[in-house]
Amino acid sequence: MSLAVKEKSQVRLVFLGAAGVGKTALIRRFLQDTFEPKHRRTVEEMHTKEFEVSGATIKVEILDTSGSYSFPAMRKLSIQNSDAFALIYAVDDAESFECVKTLHEEILELKEDKFPPIVVVGNKAEAGGLRQVLPEDALSLVELDWNSRFLEASAKENENVVEVFRELLHQANLPSRLSPALRRRRETFPKEPPLRPPMNKANSCTVC
Repeated sequence: MSLAVKEKSQVRLVFLGAAGVGKTALIRRFLQDTFEPKHRRTVEEMHTKEFEVSGATIKVEILDTSGSYSFPAMRKLSIQNSDAFALIYAVDDAESFECVKTLHEEILELKEDKFPPIVVVGNKAEAGGLRQVLPEDALSLVELDWNSRFLEASAKENENVVEVFRELLHQANLPSRLSPALRRRRETFPKEPPLRPPMNKANSCTVC
């Protein structure tokens, strides 16, 4: 990822991941502060939100993509036309984490960037919930091997949802300008630090 900060008036964030991991739920929780427990199949849906910052209008586009590999051309186009990437998996589904690894490789190939702006999110991290992916394993792979950002979140319990979008905008080089707007967008911000385990190098998985 380039270290140069470029002022933008429009940014596109894309949410990628397997079906049923909660991509739509995270977006809906952020935009509408609602949660729908029933899974609804998504093909592709674009959400647009405008922020007024220092007299300027910043348009944020949020692309919700299909979790099905039946639409490879759509997914490729989504990656090519986006500024930052949220790779979502469910902590109770190890296969969905493998899907994140595949998506990461596809982004590297299409964007031709060694360190693209990526935030990996382990969703469904409710307290006491079932778990197949350990946070320390995900953290080791994402932050140490990929040099990307890792968070766990819960759309259901509204944990770390705003932090996911804050980090995506930071990755897209819009940290200082949109931070105040985000604070105004939501009345309640997470008071606790992000759900992050201690940094502990572990064996990392590779894409088969």
